[in-house]
Amino acid sequence: SSLLLMSGVVVTVGLCRRLARRRLRSRPLLFAFLVEMFSTFQICACTNELSLLGNVEPKPHTALTLTYGFTVLHGLSLAGSACNPCGVLQPVWGGGTSLRMGGLKIAAEFVAAVLARAFMHFIWSLEMTEPHRGALSQSCSSPMQTTEIQAFCIELLFSVVFQLAVLRAESVHPKYRVHVIALLVTLLVYAGGNLTGAIFNPVLAFSLHADCFYDKFLSYSLVYWIAPCLGKFLILHMF
Repeated sequence: SSLLLMSGVVVTVGLCRRLARRRLRSRPLLFAFLVEMFSTFQICACTNELSLLGNVEPKPHTALTLTYGFTVLHGLSLAGSACNPCGVLQPVWGGGTSLRMGGLKIAAEFVAAVLARAFMHFIWSLEMTEPHRGALSQSCSSPMQTTEIQAFCIELLFSVVFQLAVLRAESVHPKYRVHVIALLVTLLVYAGGNLTGAIFNPVLAFSLHADCFYDKFLSYSLVYWIAPCLGKFLILHMF
């Protein structure tokens, strides 16, 4: 049921992106906003569902396999979308995207994060599968299982490694590039998932753990917003 749900989200988002591409080419701002929103919604919704499957046996093989598979699927189906504020910062910093367009895309990403969380909460309330039962009773299922300083350093390091790999992978053939990135994401999740969740994406972190941001805004914004953005700026400064 979970796989069908996530597959349905991917198919629906694909249709919405295609429809926007056909109907809104003459309105670039609205087109950019909707495409970025649809794409980010797909990643946030699927990752919310994947987060419930972490305890499915055999552990952690099932969760890591699904992480790799859906990262490849996202890479193939969401080409051209950042789905991450850190990814929007690069063209803005380099002058390839206007500040207005960059701000519009980041706003679209956070709108998508809220919509994806609301949508998944509605699906979980139906209790269609075993993992959905009790999912809504958790107010803040904190992914931070270490000190704030260590969590900050881990998310900063992972962001630097990921952003650097994305830059280096630009020279790789697109057919293989998506697998390289998916493998790296899976390795980072395996290495740090039990400590911080290995998210390194401010929008995804907010969609997954919004309740934690409400309860402990300063610490969570430091670890899951500032650390990834700082990692991106370090890469931009170096390269």
